[in-house]
Amino acid sequence: MTRQNHIRVFLISLMVIGSMANTAVAQEFSISLGDDGSISARTIQLFALITVLSIAPGLAIMITCFPFLVTVLSILRQAIGLQQSPPNMLIVSLALFLTYFVMEPVFTAAWENGISPLTREQIDAETAFIRTLEPFRSFMVARLDPETFFAMAELRPDTRDVKPVPEAPLSVLVPSFLLSEVSRAFQVGFLIFLPFLIIDLVVAAILMSMGMMMVPPAIVSLPFKLAFFVVADGWSLIAGSLVRSYF
Repeated sequence: MTRQNHIRVFLISLMVIGSMANTAVAQEFSISLGDDGSISARTIQLFALITVLSIAPGLAIMITCFPFLVTVLSILRQAIGLQQSPPNMLIVSLALFLTYFVMEPVFTAAWENGISPLTREQIDAETAFIRTLEPFRSFMVARLDPETFFAMAELRPDTRDVKPVPEAPLSVLVPSFLLSEVSRAFQVGFLIFLPFLIIDLVVAAILMSMGMMMVPPAIVSLPFKLAFFVVADGWSLIAGSLVRSYF
């Protein structure tokens, strides 16, 4: 694909996202951006479009399994005792590709139900926005902790009677999903830490018994932890377990 084709595809994507973003903002805040071409209406429309485009990557991350995966992988690196290896870029890249592997059915359903009909002008932008979010809503509801959801709903008077269903408001559903994913990631991280902690304790006890109290146990135990992780095929086990937890 030539450079001009890349630019053309990028501009078309921006136009689609922009049309959905304007509809979402108008629906959520009941703001009429107007079609009269006035300066004030166009200014508000431009600000709304730029704002939604700027937070689009964050929104895509918040409603997927990326927070859970990247948190577990970061805890794994700390448990082994490595500070900069694998580097942050590699950790994030691995989490992104695992996220794509897990979320591909959701992405496909969102495209077929909302974005594809919008590009063929079969539905309007408002309907496309609602249909695109439906698979993500079902995904989040299936993963969130009900106690966390009710705790978040109790914080606001108008959401106290909301149930953990796909039709719940996004203002309650998204933070509840994020908190549930981070809490679950810490639980998995605790289990990951245990075998490496045992290795640290054994090495520290051996060094103490040999009178080598001035030798840092972390330096001595690091090769053993690496060898244990490699022999156990740790990366494949961790990645497989994380992916299977979503199916």
